[in-house]
Amino acid sequence: MHPLKSKNILIGVSGGIAAYKVPILIRIIKNAGANVKVILSESAKDFVTPLTLEVLSQNPVLSSFTSEEFDNPKWNNHVELSDWADIYIVAPATSNILSSMANATCNNLLIAVYLSSTCPVFIAPSMDLDMYNHPANKKNISKLNKHGDKILPVGEGFLASGLIGKGRMMEPQHILENIETFLKKKKPLENKKILITAGPTYEPIDPVRFIGNRSSGKMGFELAKEAVKLGANVKLIIGPNSLDLKSYDGKLINVSTAEEMYNETILYFKNSDIFISAAAISDFKPKSIDTRKIKKDKKLSQIKLEPTKDILLEVSKIKNNQIVIGFALETDNEYENAKTKLKQKKLDAIVLNSLKDKSSGFCFDTNRISYIKKNGSVKNFNLKSKKDVAKDIFNEIIKINE
Repeated sequence: MHPLKSKNILIGVSGGIAAYKVPILIRIIKNAGANVKVILSESAKDFVTPLTLEVLSQNPVLSSFTSEEFDNPKWNNHVELSDWADIYIVAPATSNILSSMANATCNNLLIAVYLSSTCPVFIAPSMDLDMYNHPANKKNISKLNKHGDKILPVGEGFLASGLIGKGRMMEPQHILENIETFLKKKKPLENKKILITAGPTYEPIDPVRFIGNRSSGKMGFELAKEAVKLGANVKLIIGPNSLDLKSYDGKLINVSTAEEMYNETILYFKNSDIFISAAAISDFKPKSIDTRKIKKDKKLSQIKLEPTKDILLEVSKIKNNQIVIGFALETDNEYENAKTKLKQKKLDAIVLNSLKDKSSGFCFDTNRISYIKKNGSVKNFNLKSKKDVAKDIFNEIIKINE
């Protein structure tokens, strides 16, 4: 499988003559199986048309903070764009854009997305020979390099000014090869087998109704995607959901009930290195299930319930050398309840989130967590996107074996 397959690649195009190479870059990245979105600076429109880039990327091309849609302004959210991207390529990167990036001069959408990005950034400089060699420009490139951005080397040859020397933007095929090499480097969870549960379970009352909860599965899904990025072989067992799962490259196992989730978890747990129980599993299920829809006139007064199997407790009985991480969603005595669960179920760590936190927990795209280790130490995190929360959790998990 190509390392770019299903990756989200964002390309920022600034106003330089080398912008003519960007359509070729988009084409070869798309051919590698990646998704592409393009941000075009206003001056870049003098060198390449938005229509060309839109047709090739199969996505709208953005160039400002707002777009007109049916005579109404629509905000192009720079944070959503940066969160979407797995890799951000700035090509060509003119001297002006390099200066803005290095000095946080946020004067257009391209720079706003860059300053919000947490993904790897590849920068392909393009400018005239003397401009490229100017000390001020070299200083900006050095600052970006120290920041952790990947500065691609310029080519040497005929330049638009008529001079011959360094300053040509790297050819599209070589940009692709640099990104491939970066993605193929050994990753911290290379070949680790990770099992993750996500989403709710639905416990049927009759063929129509069920007992469930409000879990969307978003947190577990982001954990699964992050684990794949870190090189792991991932199995995601997920309950009923409405997520777009096409961006996930691991093995997907769909279940509905707690019993089904239990059976699949036990089946795969023994051969796993890490198990993360992020699912919101029903604690109870109806004792009996009607085979036909219960009619209103039956005047149902009660539903007799029985407990479902406690997956984490059962896993703790067969745990060998696996790392096991649990989740606790609490409304009262949050830390005490989470630590009790941590101890009772022999977990290596537990991720606590409280329903008291606004914009945290079920259905939200954000979460605020506390990561509690088995030694009782607590690390609190700020409210973040669930994508970034997944990164925080894996940063802590990786430390367990260090």
